[in-house]
Amino acid sequence: MNMRSMANWFAKNTCGLVCVLLLGLSTSVMAAGGGAALESPRFDPGNTKSLQRGAALYMNYCIGCHTASYHRYSRLASDLDLDPLDVSDNLIFTTDKAGAPTKVGSLMTNTMDEDYAKKAFGVAPPNLALTARSRGVDWIYTYLKSFYLDPERGGVGVNNVVYPGAAMPHVLWELQGWQKLVEADDGHGGTVKKLELVEPGMQTPVEYDKSITDLVNFMAYLADPIKLQRHRIGMWVLLFLFVLLGIAYMLKKEYWKDVVQ
Repeated sequence: MNMRSMANWFAKNTCGLVCVLLLGLSTSVMAAGGGAALESPRFDPGNTKSLQRGAALYMNYCIGCHTASYHRYSRLASDLDLDPLDVSDNLIFTTDKAGAPTKVGSLMTNTMDEDYAKKAFGVAPPNLALTARSRGVDWIYTYLKSFYLDPERGGVGVNNVVYPGAAMPHVLWELQGWQKLVEADDGHGGTVKKLELVEPGMQTPVEYDKSITDLVNFMAYLADPIKLQRHRIGMWVLLFLFVLLGIAYMLKKEYWKDVVQ
């Protein structure tokens, strides 16, 4: 096949290739969301106050079952502009084997035994340090908003639209309240299932959305704590490469100016 034939084949098949790629991408998104439409709020990894609020939520509602053992409390204090003493007093609730308070330089673990966790939930709760990378922030955000009452699930009493059959109870129920799954008119003569708040929590839906945004923002930080630093360095690297490109171009012109074409 010569170059012209290859170009003609590529032109004829580009549309098909693009369609295949888009179909694969949409299938992956639906699989990740369990068929549910994922919400995409605005996360701000540079918002230190948001990360601090998210850290408080994580320590109070998540770390009792889910570790983040690839991260240290001391790193959290440094990155989130917190006093290590404040972290030790307000965000660390565990002790070591001797019964002494966990030190601020320790990994972010909990005291739940894995065998006990399997008996209680049927599966050991995962380490959440990298979940924002593996699942994506949109998935986590939508998942935390999608619990609803399900009496048929005797163990936890709730189910989830994004992750049906999840072993996790609705630990944030006191903030969000309780929802139920109802059928509503879709406006086209059919019905669609949606979540309806039947018992309000301590926060309004808007306040709960903000809290979940802070929590997921913090989980995104856990998964990639040097993201902002990497981006800043990347800008300097790109600037250096552009300068180097100019120097290389001028050097090329100098080398080739006396070459007879």
